[in-house]
Amino acid sequence: MRKRSLSRLAVRAKPGDPRRGWLLAGPLALPVALGRGGIRANKREGDGGTPRGTFRPVRLWWRSDRHSRPLTQLPLKPIRPDDGWCEDPSSRLYNRPVKVPPNAQADRLARPDGLYDFIVEIDHNMRPRAAGRGSAVFIHVARPGFAPTAGCIALKTDALRRLLARLGPRTRIVVG
Repeated sequence: MRKRSLSRLAVRAKPGDPRRGWLLAGPLALPVALGRGGIRANKREGDGGTPRGTFRPVRLWWRSDRHSRPLTQLPLKPIRPDDGWCEDPSSRLYNRPVKVPPNAQADRLARPDGLYDFIVEIDHNMRPRAAGRGSAVFIHVARPGFAPTAGCIALKTDALRRLLARLGPRTRIVVG
């Protein structure tokens, strides 16, 4: 029997440390790393801020070469070696997935460090997309010690897998 997806989860900054916080999902309270710029209402490309607002998960990207298919109610997309994300505000593909040719400099989703082994793509700055308002804002695996992100929300791998099982396309993610 499939569990019902969460209708809402909230992300809040930790008092005294805007680069860390808590993700509250039903009975779960999970520690998270936030952007080095804390939570920002006026998100800009490269500011290191995690955007304030209400978002929905779009899909789950995962490293099928490293992990079995995760349990989730989100649409799934395996990460391929040439998958990337456009962070160039001057490109018509800004804040969208792209194919990255070998030896090109780009934000590759197939990272060697495991941070993107599971990526929840959220609908920040998607409809409409505005150049320079922030791209590649995901929920993903945290660095050791919960080091700050470039603007994403990051959790330990085991906590993220538990959360994935309860996320669905109608879940609202409230940051702030």
